[in-house]
Amino acid sequence: MAKFMEGSYKNVEEKIYQAKSGWGVLVLSILLYAAAVVGVVFGGIGMDSGSAFGIPLFVVSMVYLCLGWILWCGLKVVRPNEALVLTLFGQYIGTLKKDGFFFVNPFCASFNPAAKTKLNQSGDVKPEGFTGIQVNTGAAAGEMVSNKISLKVMTLNNNRQKINDCLGNPVEIGIAVMWRVVDTAKAVFNVDNYKEYLSLQCDSALREIVRIYPYDVAPGVDTTGDGVADEGSLRGSSDLVASRIREKIQEKVAFAGLEVVEARITYLAYAPEIAAVMLQRQQASAIIDARKMIVDGAVGMVQMALDKINKEGICDLDDERKAQMVANLLVVLCGNRDAQPIVNTGSIY
Repeated sequence: MAKFMEGSYKNVEEKIYQAKSGWGVLVLSILLYAAAVVGVVFGGIGMDSGSAFGIPLFVVSMVYLCLGWILWCGLKVVRPNEALVLTLFGQYIGTLKKDGFFFVNPFCASFNPAAKTKLNQSGDVKPEGFTGIQVNTGAAAGEMVSNKISLKVMTLNNNRQKINDCLGNPVEIGIAVMWRVVDTAKAVFNVDNYKEYLSLQCDSALREIVRIYPYDVAPGVDTTGDGVADEGSLRGSSDLVASRIREKIQEKVAFAGLEVVEARITYLAYAPEIAAVMLQRQQASAIIDARKMIVDGAVGMVQMALDKINKEGICDLDDERKAQMVANLLVVLCGNRDAQPIVNTGSIY
């Protein structure tokens, strides 16, 4: 950030503009317009009658009728959680944050370079193939573009990105970022377009954090940077990953006067080209785990059966018969299908 401060760069600090109520100016301007109309009438009559005050009265009234509307340019309406960044001939004079009806210098201009930019938000209707940022020209849509800056908490739904995790596996991930403007001067003057800046920094921070984690828990992976392997993963540690993404985004956008309230992972999956293979891998792992559980249970049941036979004294089995009994029980208990019993009516010896 120090590099940005070198040379001719100027860091602008926010200052609150104290404006007066606009109702008095509105009423006064209307009364002056009415007086100007009356002055034009009586001035014209005076000119016809040769009065000395006819011409001056007529000229002054006509000048006000032509230029009196300039006062109305200084009337501003600010709603709750909105702000106006005001400049006077290129110089920043303050930010109007208080809601109400105000009068400011009529030659002041409200400035917001991101007014025509709409982010990919949850409430927006977006066409197919929307890229996350849309520039609305306003003229094409036949609507006026307001230069007011919203101070509300807004949601940015960034597009799904294909990123390689720490093991090199491509995954698709999407995030939703809740953010708001806290310093209007920095947002307007420190960056060219604070909405585009936020979107690009979200993409960058997401890539930086995702490449630290594996999709699933993997042995020998250090996700915390302390040199000790842990069990962190994108799927199992989603809250921790989202928190680190939020902190990384906040670190990048604080320069633009933005605050990241929260970040959440909205979509997480393997990329389509490896999704089928990874599904087979997960299925194989699940089958192995299930088989281990079945074998452990079967061995316990066989041990319990042998102990029961010995304790009750039902019969004496030598090692060969015990081995045969164990084998038969394991086949029955571990098989995928029901066993077909064979009844031996003769001697087993």
